[in-house]
Amino acid sequence: MSRRRTLGTKKKIALLVSAATVAGGGAFVMASTSNAAPTPKSASESTVCLGLATALGNNQKFIADQRANPDAQSGARIANREAVVAEIKRKQEASGCAVGESAQDSQTAQPSQPAQPAQPSDPAQPAQPSQPPESAPAGNQGGGAASGQQVCNGSTVTLSGEGGAPAASSNQFPAGTKLKVTNLDNNKSTTVEVTSVSGSCALLNNAAFEQVREPGKFLIRRALIEKVG
Repeated sequence: MSRRRTLGTKKKIALLVSAATVAGGGAFVMASTSNAAPTPKSASESTVCLGLATALGNNQKFIADQRANPDAQSGARIANREAVVAEIKRKQEASGCAVGESAQDSQTAQPSQPAQPAQPSDPAQPAQPSQPPESAPAGNQGGGAASGQQVCNGSTVTLSGEGGAPAASSNQFPAGTKLKVTNLDNNKSTTVEVTSVSGSCALLNNAAFEQVREPGKFLIRRALIEKVG
């Protein structure tokens, strides 16, 4: 009888050890799984990805516009921009961004503001004569702005991905217009000539963007754009 009790005790101990081993293995698997969770992007990485997505969206919009309203040079322009799109996608992959993710310039993506309800008039106050509409501020006059005036207030600036000498493309200024772009985050500026059409106020090519960019960033959030010359 005593021998059977001894053997029974040993079996119980063995079972307890096996259970502890299995539990420990499960804990290890859970720890390994939790360690494999993706690390969220830092603020700088998110800025890089947003800049590339904006550049991609601008180029895709340009291609779509050319296809919708073709002319004799549209084929060459589209081929050039398709090469730019491919280069931006390579940069997205190298930067750890979602490849193919695109976004339009922030100025064109602003949600419309709801109309404010009309205020009831005060019967005790005499009616005021209507005033003639004020002229648009200089910063929003686009191609009609005079030399030295600030234009495209609130626009962000990104790159087109095109090579060549420093230049810009624009959806508001004709070819030959000169624009001064200042990055207010580092006070660097460049003056470039508009050479082609794009989907934003000022889209800089690679050489021009390098003159004003902050290291590792593909988007200028605080930009001052002036028409010169």
